[in-house]
Amino acid sequence: MSDMTRPRPVDCWLTDMDGVLVHEETAIPGAAEFLSALVEHRRRFLVLTNNSIFTPRDLRARLLASGIDVPEESIWTSALATAQFLDDQRPGGSAFVVGESGLTTALYEVGYTMTERDPDYVVLGETRTYSFEAITKAIRLIEGGARFIATNPDVSGPSKLGTLPATGSVAALISAATGRQPYYIGKPNPLMMRSALNRIDAHSESTVMVGDRMDTDVISGLEAGLRTILVLTGSTRPHQVEQFPYQATRVVDSVADIVPLVGELRPLDGPS
Repeated sequence: MSDMTRPRPVDCWLTDMDGVLVHEETAIPGAAEFLSALVEHRRRFLVLTNNSIFTPRDLRARLLASGIDVPEESIWTSALATAQFLDDQRPGGSAFVVGESGLTTALYEVGYTMTERDPDYVVLGETRTYSFEAITKAIRLIEGGARFIATNPDVSGPSKLGTLPATGSVAALISAATGRQPYYIGKPNPLMMRSALNRIDAHSESTVMVGDRMDTDVISGLEAGLRTILVLTGSTRPHQVEQFPYQATRVVDSVADIVPLVGELRPLDGPS
């Protein structure tokens, strides 16, 4: 391989949270060691999540309870990416929000006003307490001209009791009633990746994305120009990998297998 085609050294890492670092409230073996290696080798990194319910402070506390130490500033959520996008598009705007504190806090912090009266946007995020009244209000505001934004397209999420409907499912309900599709900010939109790269002043050619889902983590990393690592501890099962028309740069059993790669300048050179 010539110097012109050889991949640039890796000095930045993006990693998904659920399915890579934790399952619910339990750390996945190797996750703490992976993050310690990033700090030890002074690699810039962000932990990404499509979950818009929690603030980075909330998520830091959740991870600490699992034995994983991640600074607040190293957590990037779809709520933060959504707030940044809206601030870029329409600074100082207004929104009617269907969501929880992770989303409302992010919007407040960029100067957005929460209102039910002629908002610029209806912003849908994830919540455990979807209100029929709030969904009805969202439908009527969209019909009245509000732009429709959703934090992420995930249609379901896990819980200790089983599958839960997520943002994508409620967005589908609103779309069926209004005939309007939302613009999704979170993965697999590569916008989520690019906003994360900008957050840590990273370049796509020198960054790796670690995820557990081919249809969100790997595809968004690929479309943003990153090298990708799929771990098999989450949503995408081994027998499903070859079914996708695109592939990760490397597939490993778990995050524990990535720990030795963190200190290498070119961890993904050559075949996986």
